[in-house]
Amino acid sequence: MKKNTYLFAGFIAASTILSSCGDKAPSGDNATIQEKQEKSAIEGVEFTVDTAESRIRFTGNGVGKNHPGKFKLASGKVAIANDKITGGSFVINIKTMELEEKGGMFQEKLHPHLMSGDFFDAEKFGTAKFDITDVKPYQGESKDTSVVDGANFTISGNLTIKSTTKNISFPAKVDLDGNTLKAKADFDIDRTQWQISYGNDKTLGDKFISEKVNIELDLQAKKQ
Repeated sequence: MKKNTYLFAGFIAASTILSSCGDKAPSGDNATIQEKQEKSAIEGVEFTVDTAESRIRFTGNGVGKNHPGKFKLASGKVAIANDKITGGSFVINIKTMELEEKGGMFQEKLHPHLMSGDFFDAEKFGTAKFDITDVKPYQGESKDTSVVDGANFTISGNLTIKSTTKNISFPAKVDLDGNTLKAKADFDIDRTQWQISYGNDKTLGDKFISEKVNIELDLQAKKQ
C-alpha cells in the first residue's frame, strides 16, 4: 500500500513540475525602446516579403499561463544595396490574429477581448506597421549574447500600434542568398509603451497580465 502511495505522490510531483515548465513565459532579447526616429532613405534593389512564408508569432503571459498566437503580414518590402539593408516597411494585418490555443474560452472570450479596445482595437486600427530606420552590424558581448543563433545585425525601426509609434532595436539574423532574403529575430517589448495597459496591475493577483510580450519574427523576401 505504501509503495502505491509513494508512486502516486511521485506522479503528482512530476506532473506539477512539467506543468510549471510548460507555463514558463518565453524570453527573447530585450528590445530597446525609444521615441520615433526618422525613416531610412530607401535605396537599392527591392525585395518583396513573401507573406505566405513569413510569420509574426507573439506570446503574452500572466500568472502561470501563456497565450501564444500569430499575425499575418499584409505586405512588406526591403531595399538592398551592396548586400546591406538600406530600408524597408512592413504592414501587419491585426485582424488575422490566430490563437494557438483552441477551445471555447480562447476563441469565444480571449480572442474577442484581444481585438477589443482594451488591447488592439482592431475595428479602429486594423493594421500595425514597422518602418526600418537603421541597420548596423550586431555587436554581441559574452554577457549580452542574442538568443538568436548567428545574429549578425541590429535592426531599428518605428513600430506603430494603434495611434502610438515607438522606435525599437533588436538583434536579428539576416541571410541574403541571391534572390532571397531571410531574417529571424526573437525579442521582448513592453506593451504599455503603446498604451496597451489592460491587466498590468499586480494587485490583480492571478488575473495580472505581464507588460512583457515576446515577439518571434521569421521573414522571407524575394527579389523583384
